[in-house]
Amino acid sequence: MATRHISRSIVMQSLYEWDFGKMKEDLMSIAHKNTEEFGSGLEETDFIFELTEGILKNKEVIDSVIEKTAPDWPIEQINLLDRNILRIGIYELLFEDKDAVPPKVAINESIELAKNFGGESSRKFVNGVLGTVFNVMEEDKSKKSES
Repeated sequence: MATRHISRSIVMQSLYEWDFGKMKEDLMSIAHKNTEEFGSGLEETDFIFELTEGILKNKEVIDSVIEKTAPDWPIEQINLLDRNILRIGIYELLFEDKDAVPPKVAINESIELAKNFGGESSRKFVNGVLGTVFNVMEEDKSKKSES
């Protein structure tokens, strides 16, 4: 499990660097560079690239979810760190295999990233947004099962 946590940290750092550079550099190249720099002890790095690629492919959907679940915060005004931690968490909630990454694990991992790299407000903000996304998912699941 620690391997996936480190992998998420590398993805977060890569997304942060990419976003800070106004998305002009190739995200996958940044992820490769950061994997070499920060993940030298990792035996398995596929998760880093699968997660990075998945977020990149689904960025528009993910960002629209952020905008809907944090309506008081336009996406450009959300702190870079929080925005990219949310991208990881929302991707895992919406697109990841639920058996591989249960929703509560996705939320907890994102909160840990916020705790480790951000401040108290980051943790609370990430928890609030991802909690809202999770609750909407559960409501949608209930509606579908009632139909």
